[in-house]
Amino acid sequence: MVIKIFKNFFKRIFSNIFKNKKDVKLGFYGPPNAGKTSLANRVCKDFTGEEIGSVSKIPHETRSVQFKEKVEIIFKGKKMTFKMIDTPGIATKIDYEDFLKYKVKKKQAKQRAKEATQGVIESIKWLDDMDIVVIVLDASENPYNQVNITIIGNLVARKIPVLIVANKIDLKKADIKKIESAFPEYDVVGISAKHGHNLEEFYESIFKLSKNI
Repeated sequence: MVIKIFKNFFKRIFSNIFKNKKDVKLGFYGPPNAGKTSLANRVCKDFTGEEIGSVSKIPHETRSVQFKEKVEIIFKGKKMTFKMIDTPGIATKIDYEDFLKYKVKKKQAKQRAKEATQGVIESIKWLDDMDIVVIVLDASENPYNQVNITIIGNLVARKIPVLIVANKIDLKKADIKKIESAFPEYDVVGISAKHGHNLEEFYESIFKLSKNI
């Protein structure tokens, strides 16, 4: 009995030692223009003074995985170090004509579409390396679509801890309850990455999920 107690004691000590040395890989996933990069930028800027990537009204501004190492987040006296990974927007279909609506020239539009398609493939591959995934959804859009189902399906298969962020709660059409109804098995946090609203709940949820990895 005594030996078992000591074994458990040392097991906890060593697991805590190695856990503290590990940077938690935190991935931002979601459809295009939901605010993944805006949220990642907000977090990185708050704790490192630097952003992770550029944002634009044009879909698929982020077309390759980008990351920032050693982002140390301090919240309510707790401290954790994350590797922040911002991924291209997931889409089931990417047509170069979608970019023409934003006055992008045809040649550039075709190149963007090609890069965005490759970015989706890259994003899915990166899932195998994630510790936690934040799914960023536009709270003013309908959450019941093939893209969101595809993302959730990939995460369920890999058993990765998930937090769903309902972004853009500052918009009049925002409806967090609709997102909660669509994904009742996950915690949903409503925020505005643009204005920095309700990030406290976001950080609290991330720290809570980190305990399970």
